Amino acid sequence: MTTAPENTYRMDAILGNVRIPRSLLGSPDAFGGRPDRDCIAGNLVIRGGYAVGMSIDAPMDMDLRGRLITQPFVEAHCHLDKCFTAERMDYVGGTLEQAIAAQASDKRSWSREDIAARATRGLQELAISGTRLVRTHVDWEVDPADPERLPLAWTTLAELAETWRDSIVLQRAGLLPIDVLASEDYCDRVARAIARTNGVLGAFVASQPQRRAGIRNMIRAAARHGIALDFHVDEGMDPALDGLEVIATELIVARHEGPVLCGHVCNLGTVDAATRARRIELAATAKLSVAALPSSNLYLQDRGASMPLRRGVTAIRELIGGGVNMVFGTDNVQDAFCPVGTHSPASALEMAVLAAQLEPPFGKWLPCVMGQASSALGAAMPDIDHAAVEDLLLWNTGQVTDIVSAASRTKSVRVREALARDFSFD
Repeated sequence: MTTAPENTYRMDAILGNVRIPRSLLGSPDAFGGRPDRDCIAGNLVIRGGYAVGMSIDAPMDMDLRGRLITQPFVEAHCHLDKCFTAERMDYVGGTLEQAIAAQASDKRSWSREDIAARATRGLQELAISGTRLVRTHVDWEVDPADPERLPLAWTTLAELAETWRDSIVLQRAGLLPIDVLASEDYCDRVARAIARTNGVLGAFVASQPQRRAGIRNMIRAAARHGIALDFHVDEGMDPALDGLEVIATELIVARHEGPVLCGHVCNLGTVDAATRARRIELAATAKLSVAALPSSNLYLQDRGASMPLRRGVTAIRELIGGGVNMVFGTDNVQDAFCPVGTHSPASALEMAVLAAQLEPPFGKWLPCVMGQASSALGAAMPDIDHAAVEDLLLWNTGQVTDIVSAASRTKSVRVREALARDFSFD
């Protein structure tokens, strides 16, 4: 994620009195400073534009009064093509299938200008939240006559990616139903178009009879064209859904090594303990990542005539305990799938805290929306003890709880800004 320094800031400095979450350091015990709950506190030493260690008593170039320094946020799973459409729909509040139908109806009125305006609003929210890497899904229209035809939203978001490239890296993942990819030729042609336009190959996997063939073709096509994979999988509470297990098994058989992200996996908490343990072990062996998407899953899953009894959020703690790379994503914002929300990985983490009962101190969960999320997208983010100041954020708070609590609207700036001038958050 590092970009070339503009050399407009001090390359050597000591930022006094800062806190860094231990979870964002590769070697926290060797970095220096003093333990401070879930952080390391002290004076951050910058040499040659890189963070090289913490000192207790080195003379400061500036006193930052206990403020936090972190990596930037990463948005691992959102839908910038659909966002901010809820207000123009007659009804939003049904099942997943009803949400799909409602969004498809709205899509008939989309234009380039409409998509660009809504997606720009989403990117503005992400930038304000301190996000520097984003993956958005884009519905890929199924066209038997021309699998390589690029959707309007795909090309529109490509233009926005170029516009925003100095502040946000925007990845696009094409989203198709897995059964259409059971045709090897169709899958390969779609993958070729996605690779040619620097995208990610994605699919919706539920109970389709041809899901294994489609998954197998996707893995082969990804290896052939050198692209990443992303699945919407097991987005339901039915214990019979087995997409995660099929994906993991096929990845292991193929010895696939590219990045693979599986979003939702809602039913992992509804299957029996032995099945859950087996699937988690397979996922860890396959080295895939899992994205928990609490907002949409809380809104859509376990709908019925009475109060929902199941949260619809995947087995976060057990996945982490089983060695699976766990990330959190915002998913849908103000559309048919979730009629409220804002684009912010901090909001996704905040929602996960509530839905999955993740306890403080919250520093240990930050990698799920920072470094681990970056790895899930195939874009390795350096730990803070190996990071350039270009890749670090300074927050106007010393408390991790403040940046997890999105409603606090805590401000951040890049550390390079603090090194470039007489700095103030005012």
